[in-house]
Amino acid sequence: MDLGYRNRTVIVTASSKGLGKASALRISDEGANVVICGRNSETIEAAAAEIRAATGGEVLALRADVSSPSDIEALIASAVERFGRIDGLVCNAGGPPGGTFATITDEQWESAFQLNVMSVVRLVRHALPHFPAEGGRIVYVSSTSIKQPIPGLVLSNSLRLGVQGLIKTLASELAPRQIFINAAAPGRFATDRVRSLDEANASAAGIAYEAQRARSESEIGVGRYGDPAEFARYVAFLASPANSYMTGQALMVDGGLVKAL
Repeated sequence: MDLGYRNRTVIVTASSKGLGKASALRISDEGANVVICGRNSETIEAAAAEIRAATGGEVLALRADVSSPSDIEALIASAVERFGRIDGLVCNAGGPPGGTFATITDEQWESAFQLNVMSVVRLVRHALPHFPAEGGRIVYVSSTSIKQPIPGLVLSNSLRLGVQGLIKTLASELAPRQIFINAAAPGRFATDRVRSLDEANASAAGIAYEAQRARSESEIGVGRYGDPAEFARYVAFLASPANSYMTGQALMVDGGLVKAL
């Protein structure tokens, strides 16, 4: 299927590794100009070089922390200066730290709010004026925690639901402009983030990492962690013109992990 990315520009944030990098690579491979960012200049430049080598596409790499209002403003301005417009925006950010309600401090709540909620608000706000008359697509990389709370991740369970409420609101507000906004909610994928959570759970349970991973994978319908490239396929569709009639939704990409309706 041709997703219609030729001559279009898509921003993918927090894309030096993991799901963000895989999504940027897939969208670049589909023919889009891609703007990627990360907090470390060396790692984001390395990711850009890898994507260019794999796809031959145009990739603009920028250092940006999406919890910083000025970094977001500069990111959008640089993307528009380079490519003239924005056709797609993939809002990705690192997950907030794990912990139970009793262990999370006010400072951690505020930091997670800036990173996981206000980053989306600011990215969308600054990008919207640069979408063309024919519209565009916005994708939020969420979590299955919006359907089924994950033990020990009170910040993710709470804040990502707030973003889903924002998505539902924006879906109605932006539909007349043909701008569609959806969430792609990953389950357990083979990323550094999931490994760190498994290591923490293994330590708490007093078992080996391998045993914890096997236990975790056994809870997934298909019996394994996903590959980031698999998740990227769904993001690439949602962020493309081929998605012509879907907005305000949360797509579970979880291998059958979530049991909620």
